[in-house]
Amino acid sequence: MTTPGTTLPKNSPGRDTADALARTIPAPAAPAVARRARPRLRALDGLRLVAALMVAAYHYGGRDGEISEAWGSSPQVQFPTAHNWFAYGCLGVQIFFVISGFVICMSGWGRPLRAFFASRASRLLPSYWAAIILVTAVFALPVVAYEAVSPSDALVNLTMLQQPLGVDRVLGVCWTLWAELRFYALFALCVVMPGANRARVILFCAVWTLAAVIAEGANEPLLDLVLMPEYAPFFIGGIGIYLVHRDRKDLTAWGIVGVSWLIGQHYAVSRLWHAPNPDFFSYRTSFGIIAVVTAGFAAVLLIALGALHRVDWRWLSVAGALTYPFYLVHEHLGWVAVGALHRGLGLPSYATFGLTIAAMLLLAWLLNRFVEERFTPLIRGGLMTRK
Repeated sequence: MTTPGTTLPKNSPGRDTADALARTIPAPAAPAVARRARPRLRALDGLRLVAALMVAAYHYGGRDGEISEAWGSSPQVQFPTAHNWFAYGCLGVQIFFVISGFVICMSGWGRPLRAFFASRASRLLPSYWAAIILVTAVFALPVVAYEAVSPSDALVNLTMLQQPLGVDRVLGVCWTLWAELRFYALFALCVVMPGANRARVILFCAVWTLAAVIAEGANEPLLDLVLMPEYAPFFIGGIGIYLVHRDRKDLTAWGIVGVSWLIGQHYAVSRLWHAPNPDFFSYRTSFGIIAVVTAGFAAVLLIALGALHRVDWRWLSVAGALTYPFYLVHEHLGWVAVGALHRGLGLPSYATFGLTIAAMLLLAWLLNRFVEERFTPLIRGGLMTRK
């Protein structure tokens, strides 16, 4: 027997036994350091919904096309003044991409590839599949004036790969999902798989920015398909803003944000601006386009810096949850709702506009409540289960 605090001689017969026991008895655990969870950025949820409502305003009153059939005339007639403002709503997509860059970098940081893939798939697929089925079924009804895609094309749409395959789209907005998928793939391969850290993320942003500029200059379709020069600055800008969120003194991160904004506004203006022309539906000024892009970057940046921390209302989390299903269903089913309310019931234009938005938000809540909340955990759990 030894008393506490004594040491056996080095060559003592009991020394080996004591060493063996010491190896089998775990040392007292060090006190756990509480890891403070980052607060949920509810203002970002609210910004998501604002961007989605901008896109809806564009689809309902800021462009021609099928929506004119729903109104019975051009939205220029329905909204003589507002249609010019609604036309800027298409820039909600660019704001979405900035938010996506921020969120994907945040969610992929410190997460293994399998978990990253499971989180993205379980987030995107349930409402997407439900929206594909719902819109296909509604458009197949005899009372609906819009033509449904073929059964074969509808099935291909379930893969989210209809865009590169040249298949008719069930959802007009799904082209943005194809851009998102390519961004996820690039980020997963270059950052998540080797392990996210500041140096790797900065290298990813720098290389993608330079490669996208080269792709634009080379005019090579394959490079354009992979590198997305038109949209890359917005995703990269969002990633840079997340780096600023982690360290507001990071000058390199600020540089990424600045360069991305400069290139992003260039693409937005070059794609959406045209000289005043009475034959065009509406006229967006270059100043207006730059202002909306700048406001999108600034809003995400203010949230990242904590300047909007007071905007922490709980209902904003609900707004964020409704954004994705609302975005999926609002365009095509909105045509049906506008036609039924305006031409069917004779409601005024602005009343129809507001009620259609409300109806699509209600449908989004139903999809979130009965589809996403039920199937998202199942898909995530199934993808994370190891055999």
